[in-house]
Amino acid sequence: MGESLTLDGFDLKILAALQEDGRLGNQELADRVHLSASQCSRRRLRLEARGVVRGYRADLAPGPLGLSVVVFTKVALSTHNRDNARRFADLVRGLDCVLEAHALTGDSDYLLKLIVPDLRALSAVVNDVLLPHESVAHVRSSVVLDTLKDAAPLPLSSVPAARG
Repeated sequence: MGESLTLDGFDLKILAALQEDGRLGNQELADRVHLSASQCSRRRLRLEARGVVRGYRADLAPGPLGLSVVVFTKVALSTHNRDNARRFADLVRGLDCVLEAHALTGDSDYLLKLIVPDLRALSAVVNDVLLPHESVAHVRSSVVLDTLKDAAPLPLSSVPAARG
């Protein structure tokens, strides 16, 4: 888990504005948060340098690109040791259909979020890649029928602002 940073109200306003539109220039951002462009630029650079802002990218719609099947896959490892976990992590990092991968507590070791064009592609990933891999014991997949909320911004209202 990352360490918590002390952020003031202006930092939180900058982060909220950037979550809404990462393409904002410094003047536009400054106008939204009521700071000068130079102050806003310094704060943005500081937030980037501290790793709070990890990067900027376009939010692409998967449907028009032919990526219509979202799947959550639970994976149990064949053995529990550092080398096996590393082999599995290396496998997952090499699969571009894996959007997210999380280590879990409970009956599964990992939860993967995948996106594929169709069920045939899902079958290929599960049966030809995951199951035959030496690190994997069991795979259980659930296909998403409908998405109620997706790519939500972080709840900045839950982050305490430093008084300054």
